[in-house]
Amino acid sequence: MEKDGSQQLRLAIQRLARRIRSNAADDEVPESQRSVLFTLDNHGRQSLGSLSEHECVTPPSMNRTVNSLVAAGLVTRATSEDDARRIELDLSEAGHAFVNETRRRRDAWFTQQLAALSADERRILDEALPVFKKLAEQ
Repeated sequence: MEKDGSQQLRLAIQRLARRIRSNAADDEVPESQRSVLFTLDNHGRQSLGSLSEHECVTPPSMNRTVNSLVAAGLVTRATSEDDARRIELDLSEAGHAFVNETRRRRDAWFTQQLAALSADERRILDEALPVFKKLAEQ
């Protein structure tokens, strides 16, 4: 793929990702906080340090994000069952509801977009799926 083609593909993927991410249960929750909610949903209870590593941010930055999520009632803090000195973070019931509703909205939007494509366009996407998965996992 030529440089111009690879840039166009990258830009198209970025725009698509932004469009998908814009479908959230609550527009007041910033993307950085949504990412933490999805990480907790996908990987379960986490320490502040493990969340920081996963999100590639410093612990003080993650602490600010978590404090906002706790204040919003989307995340809970609990003492670790293994180590009373360690605090673990998890989704609250409201956090689970937020993630589930956001997923539902994103899936509905994306399904609608796919339905508007021609059968040939959907076939091309089906054929390209393994390539996109490979790129995402590298």
